Amino acid sequence: MDSNNTLLVIDIGNTNLTIGLYFGEQLAWHWRLATDHKKMPDEYGLQLLGLIQHAGLSKHNLIGIGLSSVVPQLTSKVTQACEEYLGILPTVVDSGMKTGIRILYDDPKTVGADRICDAVAVKHFFGGPACVIDFGTATTFNAINANNEYLGGAITAGINLSAEALYTFAAKLPKIDLQKPPNIIGRNTIHAMQSGLLFGYVSMVEGMVARFRHELGPDMKVIATGGLSDLISTQTEVITHTSPWLTLDGLRLIWEMNKK
Repeated sequence: MDSNNTLLVIDIGNTNLTIGLYFGEQLAWHWRLATDHKKMPDEYGLQLLGLIQHAGLSKHNLIGIGLSSVVPQLTSKVTQACEEYLGILPTVVDSGMKTGIRILYDDPKTVGADRICDAVAVKHFFGGPACVIDFGTATTFNAINANNEYLGGAITAGINLSAEALYTFAAKLPKIDLQKPPNIIGRNTIHAMQSGLLFGYVSMVEGMVARFRHELGPDMKVIATGGLSDLISTQTEVITHTSPWLTLDGLRLIWEMNKK
């Protein structure tokens, strides 16, 4: 692996910053950090430098930075941090840049950058028709047709967001760790909440996949990504591929299409 051919990619989500270092096409390092709206550009810059040094590299090994974000107020902070601490202006994903896919959404500018990255990666690695399920702050279902065009999808609250809502708005329900309970029928409140959240989401995923397959056809692939993709994928057979770092892969591909 040539560490002098290192690409830094950063996906800014509402809950996590997902960061990766690519040596060519290989994702050599990856991290998930908590999104913090209070951090200043200097703090983000020092954090990025620390991660690069942890990987045994320096900023001089970087050939570029790819950035996707669904948090506009943080985009400028991280961009400034990259310029001032790493000496590179990031390539920021938007619907108007070269992606290799047609976006058939009513207003392409409103499609989240992470959803664009996911679609690009699915076209490259799997091909359509496909349903991409991204388990993040929101759970998104994204449809790519047989011509590898992005059609749109469905958006619902993420599983952690739902767990937080139960704790916040139901006075007697506790905050829980999301994990598989010993039985579907919970014998105490914690296990009952774990069952409802986990298996409720699994059932929702299975139902939505069936509806997407009805529109996209029987050959539709189902790809899960995001921080909770491994947990959900183990509880259902409808997910054909699990790719937790799919968004970073798409970000790398888009950067390569648009590098100068």
